[in-house]
Amino acid sequence: MGDVYFYHLTQTPLETTLPALLAKARQAGWRIAVRGRDTARLDWLDTRLWTADGFLPHGRQGGAFDADQPILLTDTSENHNSANCLISIDGAEISAAEIAPLERAMILFDGNDDAALNHAREQWKTLCDAGCSAKYWSQDSGRWEKKAESS
Repeated sequence: MGDVYFYHLTQTPLETTLPALLAKARQAGWRIAVRGRDTARLDWLDTRLWTADGFLPHGRQGGAFDADQPILLTDTSENHNSANCLISIDGAEISAAEIAPLERAMILFDGNDDAALNHAREQWKTLCDAGCSAKYWSQDSGRWEKKAESS
């Protein structure tokens, strides 16, 4: 079963953290799906990824070439680009069954938002209870540190 990494964002916002994680995942040779819940937020991220420093080739789900995209921004659970890495943002759900065939799943959540924090805690419990191996990363000290691990 694949691993799921939880990223507790407290020092840097999603628009800074996500491109860094996407670049590392691409360096590992992975195809990535970024799953969100809000179409407007995904559209905003789409624009942000094209205009940010560096080049991250990606597409927005619903295009003619979804299957060809190395990074696909989506709001569905369908794996249109044969991703082997799934990143959840803004509380998008990920199931243990989805994690099983992946190289990695990542759940990014805003540590300054109590609802997001509580949702991430529920996801941790649900996924660990289902047998997923999870790691919790926090940036409280200003850099990423692994704070917890379950196996």
